[in-house]
Amino acid sequence: MAFSKWREVKLEDIGEIVGGGTPSTKQEAYYGGDISWITPKDLANYTDRYIYKGDRMITEEGLAGSSAKLLPRNTVLFSSRAPIGYIAIAGKEVCTNQGFKSIIPKPGISDSMFLYYLLMYRKKDIESVASGTTFMEVSGSVLKKFTVLIPDIIEQKAIAAALSCLDDKIELNNRINKNLEEIAQAIFKCWFVDFEPFQDGEFEDSELGMIPKGWNVGTISELLSDTLSGDWGKDEPQGNYIEEVLCIRGADIPEIALGKKGKPPTRYILKKNLETKRLSEGQIIIEISGGSPTQSTGRTALITQGLTSIIDRPIICTNFCRALSMKKVHYSTYVYSLLQYLYKRDILFSFENGTTGIKNLDTSNLFSSYAIVIPTDQEMLNYKKVFDTIINAIYQNGAEAEKLVTIRDTLLPKLMSGEIRVPY
Repeated sequence: MAFSKWREVKLEDIGEIVGGGTPSTKQEAYYGGDISWITPKDLANYTDRYIYKGDRMITEEGLAGSSAKLLPRNTVLFSSRAPIGYIAIAGKEVCTNQGFKSIIPKPGISDSMFLYYLLMYRKKDIESVASGTTFMEVSGSVLKKFTVLIPDIIEQKAIAAALSCLDDKIELNNRINKNLEEIAQAIFKCWFVDFEPFQDGEFEDSELGMIPKGWNVGTISELLSDTLSGDWGKDEPQGNYIEEVLCIRGADIPEIALGKKGKPPTRYILKKNLETKRLSEGQIIIEISGGSPTQSTGRTALITQGLTSIIDRPIICTNFCRALSMKKVHYSTYVYSLLQYLYKRDILFSFENGTTGIKNLDTSNLFSSYAIVIPTDQEMLNYKKVFDTIINAIYQNGAEAEKLVTIRDTLLPKLMSGEIRVPY
């Protein structure tokens, strides 16, 4: 089969490059409308290809009163500063702030999905032409003149389709895992907050109201056997710091909670610290530092057999986290779900200290003073059976998604350079 010839073009030859803008935050009338307004922050932890809305919406008045421009569906959004290289495709009409240089593909010349993968492939090259003193930025004029190699539109679509098959499955697995996480939280609330499965049984009064008979009111500390500090070690072997580990940070926790291993850095620690700080199945990692005005500290991850099976080295947590060990194995799923429940409902904001800068979680106060319902051992065992089914599915889906990401990232440079050609 004959393939098209690839040709060198400037980005301005294949798409219109458009900047963005920010409506004045002093004008309340500019915000709270129905126009999606995207900032680089909205893409910080965004993994899907298409984006439909950001954290904030603006009004028609806000759009007209700023340099923001309404971009059509299938525009490729590329963050040009702080940081450079976040990429997404507009799933509907959107606008952006000035942190983007968006590209509207020219019909019949460039395919939006191909352009998405092309920018992903050339991201580091684009970063290398950035300039600036306060922060690095790629200007619109520089991006317009940036040269790329592309095939004809038919082969572009064939390449995009090949890579999209992988991303379709990756995104499906991610959506399933988010749904499973929500189901686990719904079951926890049903059982241990609303007590729905136990309504036919006897209840008794407590300081938290009516609870199933035989249950107690206590604190999280009553279920813990130990709280271990983390370690950071060294970034390379030196002296007695020779034990290689993966160190889980707060930033890695969201990925781990969705069944992935995240990107914990490799560190080197003392042998004695490896013996005492190595994480094992059933422990819970809780973030104790790093909160913000909009996100409390206290993100958690449960160490499961599924997690340890996909990580080939000992695991520890950073010293900005703590590892919780349970008095009984089946306590772990209950405590993990409880901490997630408190975090998602912003209750952990009440246990933060520090008035400026980074917030810290006062775990001593949280664990020893916050009153909780403590179910019977049998009910916690019953919950563990249900939860384990869900968490095992999450880790299977997460592991499969990570393998597909590896395949996609291996194929990407070969397909985008023409080293491998896709029949069409």
